[in-house]
Amino acid sequence: MASASLQFFAFILALFGVFGGITATLLPNWKVNADVGSNIITAITQMQGLWMDCTWYSTGMFSCTLKYSILSLPVYIQAARTTMVLSCILSAFGICITTVGMKCTKLGGDTDSKSHACFAGGVCFILAGIFELVPTSWYTREIISNFLDQNIPESSKHEPGGAVYTGFISAGFLFIAGVIFCTSCFKQQQGAWIYPPKQHHFPSTEQESNAGYNLKDYV
Repeated sequence: MASASLQFFAFILALFGVFGGITATLLPNWKVNADVGSNIITAITQMQGLWMDCTWYSTGMFSCTLKYSILSLPVYIQAARTTMVLSCILSAFGICITTVGMKCTKLGGDTDSKSHACFAGGVCFILAGIFELVPTSWYTREIISNFLDQNIPESSKHEPGGAVYTGFISAGFLFIAGVIFCTSCFKQQQGAWIYPPKQHHFPSTEQESNAGYNLKDYV
């Protein structure tokens, strides 16, 4: 019962990780630059994401520009696009697989099949968390290195946006969920090795019945 509750908790964490990863992938605020200028009325906030760049004006206007060209983008943005999409796909596969393998569901067949499904889903979550952690860390490193570079003007410097923090948190949720699913699978296998199923044999009864049958034949 405790293992089933732990798996359900890990499944909830994985759901938060999946939704957070998809949100972080689509959000345009991976890095933010707030330029107040001389007048607060003309203040603007520039945001850059993986797929679009947006500008928000203090007057309430909001405009976005899609990044159509892939080859013109920096390498870390191209890598972030690829790894974030892979993370979303792997985490979605993990949700489907663990739904079959969880103890609280009636899918997946016998105990061994459900245990293997849980382990496969946990591996998917761990890989998805790693694929999500790598681009967010690389993106944050580029932002910090540009911010500390004295040759770059202040107007071109940015700070990490909400999408980066969302990516870090989602990667942590996915990694924790994957570890829980994998360890619960190992516990099931260890329990099967320590306490094997008992097999009942009744050789004496069978021998007595066979002996009685043979005596009747001779009489």
